Amino acid sequence: MNEELKEEIPRIIGEYSSGKKGSLLFVTGGIHGNEPSGIKALERVFKELNKTKPEIKGKILGVAGNKKALNKNQRYINEDLNRTWTQENIDRGGRDTHETKEMFDIIRILDQYSEEDFTKRYFLDCHTTSSASLPYVSVQVVNDNDEWAHRFPTYIIRGFSDIITGDIDHYLSRTGMTGFVFEAGQHTDVRSVENHEGVIWLALREACELDLEKISTYPECVDRFAKKNAPPQKTFEIIYRHGLDEGDVFEMQDGYENFQKIKKGELLATQNGQAVKSDWDAYIFMPLYQSQGNDGFFVVKEV
Repeated sequence: MNEELKEEIPRIIGEYSSGKKGSLLFVTGGIHGNEPSGIKALERVFKELNKTKPEIKGKILGVAGNKKALNKNQRYINEDLNRTWTQENIDRGGRDTHETKEMFDIIRILDQYSEEDFTKRYFLDCHTTSSASLPYVSVQVVNDNDEWAHRFPTYIIRGFSDIITGDIDHYLSRTGMTGFVFEAGQHTDVRSVENHEGVIWLALREACELDLEKISTYPECVDRFAKKNAPPQKTFEIIYRHGLDEGDVFEMQDGYENFQKIKKGELLATQNGQAVKSDWDAYIFMPLYQSQGNDGFFVVKEV
């Protein structure tokens, strides 16, 4: 990418308010340490907000996820931070891994922005993918998350958090917040930062009534995502997850991209020397092209 992260990433990337009552927009980036795009986009957004000082109703708060892993540019240290947010871990209160310590530090910060202080609380969790991908929203269909997600102009995936437990959006939804995960593209693609920045500005408009024409980088900061990079809105649902066990030797076939069509009988990968073939005429989703992770791929269908 054409921007470098700061050597030491702070927990709070920035916060901005113009003093008017309204909603909280809680934006997280770098929950996976090899996904710095959301952090870079937040730095751009706060730089512009502090320069232009537009009026908003409520507050935006930008928070870094796995700080240590971000500084090492690796997905995680001991375990996947986006699998630690289970009710069991929260109730137990243990801090026995690096990622559970990071998790409780983020919870402590969010607790300082209580529900009573805002008319509503929204979240946006920024991610990228190991394979090439169009930008998309991943939404858990609880609260009013799905309705909120459909205000944004791109692909929408339902059901990821129903299959994968312990992700941060599952936790935030349990607390009553409204929001979704936004996957901006491939980890090192410059368009991923553009897409993250664009969706943050649109979320500020929707959640905090920001007049986008009041900022100096508009409309380019939004149009690069909404008009140039994002596909026309479609909704998909996950129908299959190909999970991996510790010690499995898994190799995805080269060249798969998110939302690429697959056919029944098509060779998708090899696992422990055995062929993994498709049972569906559908679309591949999140094919694994990195060393860390226990999700080989997903299969999705259009709703």
